[in-house]
This record gives sequence, structure tokens and C-alpha cells, in this order.
Amino acid sequence: MTTYTYADEGTQPRRRRGRRLLTVLIVLLLVLLGLVAVADRVGASMAERVIGDQIEQELVAQGLKTSPPEVSVGGFPFLTQVLAGEYESISIQLRDVEGTVEGEGVRLPRLDVEARTVTAPLDTLRTQQGEITAGTVEGTAIVAYASVVALINQPGLQLSERDGVLFVTAPLRVLGQEITVNGNAELAVRDGRVQVSFANLSAEGAPQGAEEFVNAYARDISLNLALPEMPFQLKLQDVKAQSDGLAVTAAAQNVPLNQS
Repeated sequence: MTTYTYADEGTQPRRRRGRRLLTVLIVLLLVLLGLVAVADRVGASMAERVIGDQIEQELVAQGLKTSPPEVSVGGFPFLTQVLAGEYESISIQLRDVEGTVEGEGVRLPRLDVEARTVTAPLDTLRTQQGEITAGTVEGTAIVAYASVVALINQPGLQLSERDGVLFVTAPLRVLGQEITVNGNAELAVRDGRVQVSFANLSAEGAPQGAEEFVNAYARDISLNLALPEMPFQLKLQDVKAQSDGLAVTAAAQNVPLNQS
């Protein structure tokens, strides 16, 4: 048989009230955190729009045609970065970048840029006056194979990627006979240009004595490719073959992202 005392009867309602109060406090805390997160995201969206507009003006000044830049601010919480005027990273995506090199149009379907240690004072974002700078900038540009083929300018030539290597196949008429040549390319970046060298081509069904013609053709289709001037002072570093084109990486330091 359980015995209750007046003390038990008094403490039970207090415990229930304490639990209810704790529940209310937890709910209020969650609501406040949600409001802070929403405010943080709204602030980030506004900064992304302003920075994107500034970058677009810089691209126009450089004579590059591109779709409006897509800007994404990294790091959380964002509002503390705004107040400090320092951002961990800013991702910039450019699509359909077009420029002219030696009278020939070169199209970059995509240019992805990552700017780190970005300085953008709050007053600069508010007035759109002043400089936005990045400590380091790294970018990867995709050069469409169609653009490379157009520059090589050989009928029937096709480029593709196989196991990370640039592969070529093309028809060639040798000693009155139509044959197919194919092989891999060596890729390199030298003196600010992308070098595409076809040193070893094989010829299917080639007649005797065709080797000299095949070697001459390999020299003809090799290319020393200059790209349009890259934004953000990016300097070419490396190149590799991908399924959608040549991926050219570039980097720079202490870079202004806008026109001050």
C-alpha cells in the first residue's frame, strides 16, 4: 500500500510546471535559431546579388561575353562575415564565355572560379563603391572540343576523351587511298598557351610508304592554342581531357574581383 504525504502533492504540480517551462523555452530557442538562419540566408542572397553585379561589370570591361555570373557565398554564419567584411570563399560560375583569339572565336562552355579570403567591406556592398579583393583565386575553364576542331580546321576530324586522354580520329587520303588515322594527344601548358601535340598516330589500312604522310598530318593538326584573356588575372597552369572538352586550370593571387 502506497502512502502519499502533503509534500508529495505539492512537489508534483511544481515538477509539471517546470517541464512545461522547459518545453516552452526549447520551442522559443528553436524559433529564434530558425529566424537567425533565415536572416542569415537572406543576407547572403543580397550579398551574392551585389557581388555578382560587380563581377559582371568587370567582365564587360574586359570584353568578355558571358551569361550572368552565378555567385555563391560560402561559410556560416554569413552575417558575422558581413560585419567583418571578410568571407571564407566565394564561388563564381560563368557559362557560355566567348572571346576572340587571333581573329578566331573561342567558346568556353563553363568557367568555374573559387575565390578565397575575400575582402568586401560592408560599406562597399552598400554603396557599390570600393574594391572587392580575393587572396587567392582558382579557376577551371572548359574548352569545347568543337572550338578546338574548328581551329584545327581539318575535314572529318573528331576529338574525344578516352580514359583521361585526348583521342583523335580523322580521314586522310594518302597515295590515292582513303585511310583512317587515330591516336592520342600530348597536352601541356607552356608560355600561357595550351599545346595539343599529336606525335604518334596510327593509320588503319595505310599503303606502303604512307608513314611520312601520316607524320606530316600529325604536325598539321597539332595546335598551340591561345585562350581569350581570362578574368580575375587568372594564369594557365595545367590542362587535361574531359568528356565535355579540355579542362584548363588557372590561378592567381591578390586579385580585384570588381572595378573599384
